[in-house]
Amino acid sequence: MSGEANPFESLQSQIDEAATHLDIGADVIERLKYPERVLETNLTIERDDGELERFKAFRSQFNGDRGPYKGGIRYHPQVSRDEVKALSGWMVYKCATVGIPYGGGKGGIIIDPNEYSEAELERVTRAFATELRPLIGEDRDIPAPDVNTGQREMNWIKDTYETLENTTEPGVITGKNIASGGSEGRVEATGRSTVITAREAFDYLGKDLDGATVAVQGYGNAGWIAAKLIDEMGATVVAVSDSSGGVYNADGIDPVTVKNHKNETGSVVGFDGSETELTNEDVLTLDVDLLIPAALENAIDGDLAEQVEADVISEAANGPLTPEADAVLEEKDVFVIPDILANAGGVTVSYFEWVQNRQRFYWTEEKVNNELEELIVDAFDALVETIDEHDLDNARTAAYVVAIRRVANSFEESGSFP
Repeated sequence: MSGEANPFESLQSQIDEAATHLDIGADVIERLKYPERVLETNLTIERDDGELERFKAFRSQFNGDRGPYKGGIRYHPQVSRDEVKALSGWMVYKCATVGIPYGGGKGGIIIDPNEYSEAELERVTRAFATELRPLIGEDRDIPAPDVNTGQREMNWIKDTYETLENTTEPGVITGKNIASGGSEGRVEATGRSTVITAREAFDYLGKDLDGATVAVQGYGNAGWIAAKLIDEMGATVVAVSDSSGGVYNADGIDPVTVKNHKNETGSVVGFDGSETELTNEDVLTLDVDLLIPAALENAIDGDLAEQVEADVISEAANGPLTPEADAVLEEKDVFVIPDILANAGGVTVSYFEWVQNRQRFYWTEEKVNNELEELIVDAFDALVETIDEHDLDNARTAAYVVAIRRVANSFEESGSFP
């Protein structure tokens, strides 16, 4: 696995492929391939020992034709300008695929959070929130959690913004904890949509999910929740992995027990219910009915795709397959549920949270999950209708056809200013 594919170029390739099936001018398509603006900033904080340290951070606002920019903030050593641009673009088309009234944004800080104290992370987060202050707002740009961020960081950003603006505006950010205006069901939302779309795909393909074998690469929030929920649906999770490696048992692994082990030790590796330990590449190439890549982008390139033996892939991560991998898997007749649909539960329930914040009226978890189920199933139905309508060979192109058409229609109906 090379992992060298440029994610921004991958996004543009996906847009170009879908555009060949649409009656939309090349000038409009060109506009939809680039971010409207990208903030690059340097954050300097005082470490606990009194030394100063600088961190580079980004926020990309890709397209706002359908509503406020929406997208997460990640903390990771591999964050880059092109990665953030690509992720913000995927957010545009993810929101359009599921039909929620948002554009797309994304942010990130080049940092390994494991190397810093909670106090230091709070200072970094508040410094970034201060830089974001002119850009964000519940009608402008609404950040959310992403890799290595969660409720804690969102609460810090909300508090910083509200303090500086001398206001109360819970809708400025989503993914907060319940006490700060968060939504029931938000933590499980990404994993939940990943398995809802997998269930719908198995039904569409005439396959039985009960007893189906599943491998999950990446055991953070999205991965472990997907494993737990797919297990509850009757499938058998046989392998899971995190950044340290993977574990396997042909008879099945209990997702909750593995999660408890990871919480205690820091990794799934060493889990005593495992028959053998695997690498992440081993997990991605197991002969299973369903593969859920739930880590970072570019997990499967063209070379590794040749070894993939799963029948269905549901992308819990953003951009886990390179365009070269897509081409190989299409030839192998693997049904890939694209990230812009499979993992759209996170942004969908973020939308629900934003609606609740605006109304100051909060929903039960049952209502959140029911609304999510209806919206994701409707989006999957639109996807397969588009596959049939255009006689397409893969679901990713179909999702982009749906999404680009919606974004382009919003732009064209609004006219051009200035």
